[in-house]
Amino acid sequence: MKTLLLLAGRSTRFWPLTEKSLFPLCGKTLLEHQISRLHAAGCRDIVLVGGAHNLEEVRSSFPGLPVIEQENLELGMHGALLSALPTIKNEPVMLVSGNDVILAQKVNQYFPGGYLELDGDRIVSIIEKPGEGNEPGNLVNIVAHVHNNASTLLKALGNVNEERDDGYEQALQKLFGTGEYRAAPYEGVWQAVKYPWHLLSLLPIFFSDFKKPIIHRSVFIHPTAVIDGPVVIEEGARVMPHSTIRGPCFVGRHSIIANNALVRDSSVGENCVIGYNTEIKGSILHSHVWTHMSYIGDSVIGRNVSFGGGTITANFRLDEQGISSAVQGKELQTGLTKFGAVIGSNCRLGIQVGISPGVKIGSGTFISSGTQIAEDISDGKYARMKEGTLKVSDNRTNAPDPAERERYRTKVEG
Repeated sequence: MKTLLLLAGRSTRFWPLTEKSLFPLCGKTLLEHQISRLHAAGCRDIVLVGGAHNLEEVRSSFPGLPVIEQENLELGMHGALLSALPTIKNEPVMLVSGNDVILAQKVNQYFPGGYLELDGDRIVSIIEKPGEGNEPGNLVNIVAHVHNNASTLLKALGNVNEERDDGYEQALQKLFGTGEYRAAPYEGVWQAVKYPWHLLSLLPIFFSDFKKPIIHRSVFIHPTAVIDGPVVIEEGARVMPHSTIRGPCFVGRHSIIANNALVRDSSVGENCVIGYNTEIKGSILHSHVWTHMSYIGDSVIGRNVSFGGGTITANFRLDEQGISSAVQGKELQTGLTKFGAVIGSNCRLGIQVGISPGVKIGSGTFISSGTQIAEDISDGKYARMKEGTLKVSDNRTNAPDPAERERYRTKVEG
């Protein structure tokens, strides 16, 4: 049976981060994690379906796997299948969404997705986002669908209204009428990845695989440093005097945990410098992130971001209520009471910057010293305080390439 892994979504709800399937966490991209788990489940014949925006990166990341380009991205999953199914003919096929890290899952609270309506174990329909209190049951649809005949599915896809964005769901509804589709309830690990804060919910899933410390033989650990619990530290990393790494934790290749730093329950990417007196808590850092006397709590940080001394991400509301965040102009409840910031790649934050819970900062944005950020900042902006008011203008400066910062690493390493 072939497995189609669908990756052509453009991750618009993932802003300010880009290309969710290629974001690294615990040393692998989400796509690498997903393929590893599919292999472990016995899925060997995997075909990747990407779009023009990510095709080359997907191909270069997995040269041994076939990759098909989705031609019409506007058709969503429907378009992906129209591009891929003709290559499969009459074989069985399993469809897996690149948005899900691991079938239907039982849920105990409302989830804004598709709910299955059943007659026994036979699927009658999928009801999309019925609203809290209107759910037909407690089974949420996860896109891990097995079809016995790819050609039958392709034929059903040819008889849908393409002016709507739910072509695949229309085809499913036709196929459900045959009475041949059954639900497979699943109560194991599953996490949708639609919004950037969903990455934080993945941390405990991946950390559950950490059973003991795994430290590469090339890692330098100062005698006064503390490594506590299941910590993975990769090649060439350095852990400096009086620093603490409290597991579960991941530290990527050639990263530095400097003097007096504390890293706990976090994933730190490659070539990061967690500078003097910094605390990283429950966060995910891409590569080439630099900090100095900073606090980063329950946050997701993109590539090549620098934090000035005293910069803090607040992660807890004063009223201790749930934290919301705006997505495409709509305020959404994240379901989190601890949530800091999401910061895109190539950003620079000056000293003493304060960021309120749930704020997102776009790629290529610079934040001037002493600025208080309580709202999202778009890509490529310059934010500063003027007479107590936040002023935002276009940024005319680019962040230096990470290679240009290497000369500073020797000073940190001592």
